[in-house]
Amino acid sequence: MDWISPRALKRLGMLNMNRRNVDYIARYNERSSYPLVDNKLRTKLVVAEYGVKTPRLLQIVRQQHEISHFREMAEGLAGFAIKPAKGSGGKGITVITGRDGEEYIKASGARVDSSYLERHLSNILAGLYSLAGTPDVAIVENLVESVPTLARYSHQGVPDIRIIVFRGYPVMAMLRLATTASDGKANLHQGAVGVGLDIGTGRGLNAVQFNRPITLHPDTGLALENITIDAWDEMLEMASRCYEATGLGYMGVDLVVDANEGPLLLELNARPGLAIQMANGRGLLPRLRAIESLKRPHFTPKERARYAMETFASL
Repeated sequence: MDWISPRALKRLGMLNMNRRNVDYIARYNERSSYPLVDNKLRTKLVVAEYGVKTPRLLQIVRQQHEISHFREMAEGLAGFAIKPAKGSGGKGITVITGRDGEEYIKASGARVDSSYLERHLSNILAGLYSLAGTPDVAIVENLVESVPTLARYSHQGVPDIRIIVFRGYPVMAMLRLATTASDGKANLHQGAVGVGLDIGTGRGLNAVQFNRPITLHPDTGLALENITIDAWDEMLEMASRCYEATGLGYMGVDLVVDANEGPLLLELNARPGLAIQMANGRGLLPRLRAIESLKRPHFTPKERARYAMETFASL
């Protein structure tokens, strides 16, 4: 496949950034809905009303004086994640995977103490990681433990699944795998691996890193062609349900499969990137237009997920 030629990209129905911004984000996303997805705490609260599970909330730190309670709360925990409510692109997220005496062990293997984490909480409150540099809130969540079938493919980070949902229909999906280059984060622009997923089955299609095709994970050396996501229909229905929860017509839904809790929502994105098309080896435009042309839209998340599985299944 030619991954460079503009003619080839057009033939594949690739959606470009300008068209995404004007024809889909601006047209289908009400500005009033943005605060729901730009704030992870608000996201957690609103999706819970629609039966969408998220990682268990352990603590909310809103004021500097509340940081003193963090050490006491974390005393009996082996692992947890600290996140800025208004952060983006994975910035400001610190994942603790274990303890060794007074030290906390980060996902990268680095060791830090309580004062380090308390300074990090203080920086979050000051808005160091927020979208506009405005004061923020820190949330502490239960550690997500990926199912072993997926965890083995990722390097130092939890693999997640990005699903593009348009007017309530899941139209394209990919698995994101952390690498050394991405510093354990599942962000493709930082070097994570993207594996396109067949909407019909949850099976892997193609894989890319830095928008170039690959067949093996650069760190684990494992082949990426035989990956299959369990509970796939459940995940698509969860993603579809986020449409009712937020009212956003065009969004990215990021999910993870936890070993104990099953599928969980990590976050929502009102401006999802376009690299998912490279991971799938096909464009979004034909699928978006197919949904726009529907004479009678489906009313329930389950019906929309089923329609997508049947209509957009890869051959």
